[in-house]
Amino acid sequence: MSVLKIDHIYKSFRNVDAVQDLSLDLEPNVIFGFLGPNGAGKTTTIRMIMDIIKPDRGSIFINDQPNTLQMREKVGYLPEERGLYRKMKISELLVFMAELKGLSASQSKPKIEYWLERLELLDWIDKKVEELSRGMQQKLQFISTIMHEPDLIILDEPFTGLDPVNSDLIKQIMFEQKQRGATIIFSTHLMEQVEQLCDSICLINKGRIVLGGNIRDVKKEFRKNIIRMEFEGDATFIKNQELIERYTDHGTHYEIHPKESAPIQQILQAAAQEVMISKFELMEPSLHNIFIDVVTQKERNGS
Repeated sequence: MSVLKIDHIYKSFRNVDAVQDLSLDLEPNVIFGFLGPNGAGKTTTIRMIMDIIKPDRGSIFINDQPNTLQMREKVGYLPEERGLYRKMKISELLVFMAELKGLSASQSKPKIEYWLERLELLDWIDKKVEELSRGMQQKLQFISTIMHEPDLIILDEPFTGLDPVNSDLIKQIMFEQKQRGATIIFSTHLMEQVEQLCDSICLINKGRIVLGGNIRDVKKEFRKNIIRMEFEGDATFIKNQELIERYTDHGTHYEIHPKESAPIQQILQAAAQEVMISKFELMEPSLHNIFIDVVTQKERNGS
């Protein structure tokens, strides 16, 4: 079953093609990183999923059904532009938000109390939203996104305004929601968080998918033979131009770029003859560097 299927959608605004022939197929129980530079089409795509705007062409399905209001009751959406009624009390707001998702007051009350306690907001239940700090409001909106146990959760920059302790709490809850069977779309600019949380990713640029797949597979595709090495002793091997193209001394370790034709084992053997090695490993490319490389290359190619 597909929790979300996007089938060749397009969206243009005047002369700007915001989304072009974009397709996705997301199964249950995954955290999916939806990435791209500013203006890439991420927010436009999310707004089409939520039917805030409609695609010019193409179709969107939730749980293998057309994207109707009834099906969107199974979706939880945390937008980047926060939208809380500042004059409402927390308890009233959450009851109202739950009713929008089909829960009665009697159904939502125990859920509201559980989540307020879990996110350390229960003592504020009778306070107005405007009395909360920015981070507390963020946690409140997160509660409104997940308390009806949606099949699909869309989080657009969910960690904005949160300190490290509360960020870790939200991450833990995201993992719990995944274990419950939910599919989570996680849109952010913070690549380190994507690496920590996501099973798979999609990078879009100028409205088109330019990279996607399982994170391990993506990193494997972009892996280069770059060595991270820590050692003690006087190293002359590192200046051997037949083995090493260039290197960088980072103080605590060396980053070594081998010659394309040089076997990694030969570099290790040369080093072992001269120095005491404490670490020798092939560096895995970070998503941050992959992101920059792919987007930069697309810009150069004019695509």
